Amino acid sequence: MRSLQILVVDDDDADALMISEALENADTDASVDRVADGREALDYLRREGAYPGASRPDLILLDLNMPRMDGRETLAAIKTDDRLKAIPVIILTTSGAAPDIVASYQHRANAYVTKPFGLDEFETTVRQINRFYREVATLPADREA
Repeated sequence: MRSLQILVVDDDDADALMISEALENADTDASVDRVADGREALDYLRREGAYPGASRPDLILLDLNMPRMDGRETLAAIKTDDRLKAIPVIILTTSGAAPDIVASYQHRANAYVTKPFGLDEFETTVRQINRFYREVATLPADREA
């Protein structure tokens, strides 16, 4: 099994911490980096600004509701950038609103997951996402593409 490089894009410190802890508790080799909004995410992905040495993630967990540049705008920017669009993006958000779900898939999200409210359910969800992308899915071989 391969380890995953995961970028968490979420302004909520508690949610970001729960994601990291869920992956640590799952005994995986996942490496998790985190940014707090879409502008930081694009800087990270493009290795600009404060992130010239950033690693290309295998997977992006993207919240929708963030300041400055929200997840909707970020998803659209990622999926229209030829250098980034092959990176799987999972929307992981509290919103279960139908317009958010439809818009996310229209902007080529790879999956839409509503954050569970309970800690155990949240950890289980994160572990399932990790397991799927680590053990089942085939990801692009060239992380630097």
